[in-house]
This record gives sequence, C-alpha cells and structure tokens, in this order.
Amino acid sequence: MTFSERLKEAVTGDSGASFVYLSNFEVERVWGADEPKLPGSGLSFSAVTVNRMEEVGVLLADRQDAVVLKERVDPDYLGYLEGLDAVHGALLMVDGNDPEHSVTEDALESPDLLATLKALDDGRTFLAPLGISEREERLSQATGLPLAGPSAEVCKRVNGKIFSRELTERNGLETIPGTACRTVDELARALDLHLARSSRVVVKESMGVSGRGMVVLDSPERAARLVRMMGRRGPDAPVRLVVEEWIDKAYDLNYQFIVARDGTVGFETVKRALTENGVHRGHAFPPELPGGAEDRLRESAEVIGARLHAEGYFGLVGVDALMGTDGRLHPCLEINARFNMATYQNRFAERFVGPGQHALAGVIDLKPVRRHSFDEVREALDGLLYDERSRTGLLVNNFSTLNAAVDQGRRGQGRLYGIAVADSAAGARDIQVAAEERLAEMTRKA
Repeated sequence: MTFSERLKEAVTGDSGASFVYLSNFEVERVWGADEPKLPGSGLSFSAVTVNRMEEVGVLLADRQDAVVLKERVDPDYLGYLEGLDAVHGALLMVDGNDPEHSVTEDALESPDLLATLKALDDGRTFLAPLGISEREERLSQATGLPLAGPSAEVCKRVNGKIFSRELTERNGLETIPGTACRTVDELARALDLHLARSSRVVVKESMGVSGRGMVVLDSPERAARLVRMMGRRGPDAPVRLVVEEWIDKAYDLNYQFIVARDGTVGFETVKRALTENGVHRGHAFPPELPGGAEDRLRESAEVIGARLHAEGYFGLVGVDALMGTDGRLHPCLEINARFNMATYQNRFAERFVGPGQHALAGVIDLKPVRRHSFDEVREALDGLLYDERSRTGLLVNNFSTLNAAVDQGRRGQGRLYGIAVADSAAGARDIQVAAEERLAEMTRKA
C-alpha cells in the first residue's frame, strides 16, 4: 500500500476511500484560544502567509481525492507540477479568500463550495483536515462529509504539551527533567527547582505552535519577572505551561505513525527535523541515526500510540524527539496528533526519492517587494529544478506563500517551500543553498 492507502485503511477501514484534504495550518491557535498566554507569544509570521500554506495539500491528493484551496493555483506553477505528474486530485476553491482567515473559516463562508462538498457525500468520501477543531466539525456538519478522525475534544486533549509530558513520565520513556504547571504558584516552584539544577530552562505554552508560546530563561531574576507578569491575578491563577531544563542537543527528530481505529500502530517515517530558535525549518531524510535509535523510536511509537488509542484518538501522529550531545535519546518532547509538514512530503518521497537518495525539505525566506511569477522562479532556478531524468533537483512544493503577503501590501515577507533531492545528503544541501542564493538574487533585482 501507498502512504495514502495505509492512512485511509487505518482511519476509515477503506483503502480506496476518497479524502477531501483541508490544510488548516496552526490549528493549535483554535485549540488554545482560551488558555493563558506567555508575554509576547502573540508575535508571529504574517497570518496571510501561513494561511496560504494550504497549497501543499495539492501534492498529497490521489486521483479520487480533492483539495480545498483559498485561491486557484498559479497556472504556470500548476503546469510545472503537472509536467511531473504530481497533481492528481480535484482542486476546489473557496468562494472568496479572506487573507486573514484559515482555509476552514473561508470554506464555512462559501455557499458554492459547501454545495460542491455536499454533492460528494457518497458514504466513501471523508473530510481530512490537518487537525480537527470545532471549526472543522462545523464544516463536516454543514457538508455531511464525515471527518477522517476523532472529535475536536479528543484532538485538543491529546495535543497539549502537558499531555505529552505526563504520558512520557507515566510510561517510563526517557523524559527531559521538567514540570507541568497548571497554576502560577506551581510555575514559581518549578522555575526555582529547575533553575537551581540547570543554567537555562524553557517555558512552553501547552498549545504553543511554530516556536511561539515559548521563552528561555537563564536567571532567577528573569524567572521572577515572568512569575510576576503571569501572577497578576494571584498565585492560584490558572496557567497551562511546561517548564523543562535545557538540553544540549545533537539534533532534533520527527517520527510519524498511524493509529488505526482498532489500536494497531503502523510506523511510517523518521526524519531529522531542522529547527532555528525553536521554529521548524524543514526535514532531512533519511536521517543518520546511531545504532538502535530507530528501534527505540519504534518502541516509543507503540507506547504512545496505545495511550492515544485509549484516549479515543485514531489517525496520523507526529512526535518530536531529541538526541542530546550526551547520546541520550528523548523520544517524546511533543505529540502532534495531526498532520505536519512531514506528512505533505510522504507522497512525494514515495514517488520521487529513490533508494539510496537523500532529500532536504525546507523553507526559503525571501524579501520580495513585488509579486513574482512562477516563470521568474523557474528562470532563477534554471538547472536546479527537479528533473525526472536525473532524479535530482529542487521540487517547489508551495509557491503561493511567495506572493501572499506582497499581495496585501506587505513588502519584504515571502516564503518558498522546496524539497531538494540528490544522491547524497551533501548534494541535497548544495542544491538547497544554491536555490536560496538564486532566489534571493531574484528578489533583489526587483
């Protein structure tokens, strides 16, 4: 079976089911809307750019599937993907794109799209969001399409960092020293304890996302300041935070598995996660792991999957892990019981990354001052774009994020997502670096 067939079989019992993919990135914002926030955690990359990440779903859909998009795919970019035979599903558009809204919010306000989705209700078609919140439940109710996953209540419960930490502790997995905090008083005591044992601690919101909702503290004075700010409503004021001692890391890892409705756990992939200041930047695969590390991750997946199934969860799971410089593997920093960026690479990897090859999937930050066409990108990347004859090069897996902010008058904010494929890890990195340099030059010429 392909990845898509395995996923469908596990969550619906029908490997030939049809999925309508809905890439509602940063669903954690909805799950954590009512939770207390750390100071400054509202800062983020432009929502108009994040909301256009939904375009990566185009590469995930099979022929019987569909993808809901906020805007039509650029014709030249679509032609490029079609030239690689990489686009198979139907492309469905919201009636109108509000740049500040997620694809789900736009879909709920789209009578024509809702009618199209209702017409797909044949008993074998499911709504497949990146993650399920009450918004996706409303869309399911409005269209009659069942969700390919459990309830929003279950998804919210199992996605918090507090849940991840307590699961890890209770099941004997290697755990980073730390404490889950539910009141300001617990936060104060946890900071005192862990700063006495470590030069730095990390404080994380339970529903933080993409490196936000996190602060690093390196002194009792800074810790006391945070406690004062969080404790303005008293020592018993509620918080949902995790305090962890700093670990010097060799590298980050992300592994994926599927929990079936019957509790069966199917291990999928492990990739090296690329991060910068706590923000996800991409994946490198296959990773070079020390002996026995993958076996331990597979064992951890069985433990975590069993616990998630007991909580009522089924579907795809991504888990962040960390290998310390001391060689110790921490197999569960955070559970993401939803799709993640690695998910959107799986179908591509099955088709385009051959045995013995290496891939580097990442984001290229750019500073466009005007809209750029895909033909300009193609010209800038001449000789670097993925070519089926050589089976090497860079595949652009999201183009819309390059122009999303510029289209709203926000100059200097753009992203392009790509997957570099080569016969060695160094070769993939060389392609990525060359692409970054050429695209930066393209935007400078504007």
